[in-house]
Amino acid sequence: MTHELVTALGPLLAAEASAEAPACGAEPGDLEQAVWLRLLERLDAAGPPADPQRWVRRAVRSEARRSRRRARAEQPYATEPADDGGRGPEQRALAAAGERELRSAARRLPGRCPGLVAALLAPEDLTYREIAGELGISQGSLGPERSRCLGCLRRLLTPEVAAR
Repeated sequence: MTHELVTALGPLLAAEASAEAPACGAEPGDLEQAVWLRLLERLDAAGPPADPQRWVRRAVRSEARRSRRRARAEQPYATEPADDGGRGPEQRALAAAGERELRSAARRLPGRCPGLVAALLAPEDLTYREIAGELGISQGSLGPERSRCLGCLRRLLTPEVAAR
């Protein structure tokens, strides 16, 4: 593409893209970029157009139509797609092993702690009221009990973590 062609077509392309962009829901810069790419492809295949200004107007309208068709064809997700955080099989296996170790250590805790920690780790995400009812203790004593149990769990796991 020659410098003269770019210089001559730049303002026209910018104006045409700015005019067509709102109607097709695209950014003017995206339309410009698509038309420049089309022009490069045309120059490689067939050389410069006979009437460059007319070609630019047609190319912009064609890209705008293509953008509208693409926008109509695209459908938003009903829900957000699942994102596993990019975790591969190895990371998932390590996380599962860590969870097994945590549950095993929780079962070795004294008193009511195994039941309390199991309730806290439950997939149902129980509320304090539900946990207190399940364990038969008052909701007000659940916080201090939880702190004691987590302290015991921390002390129990510290030698295992340090051994690694």
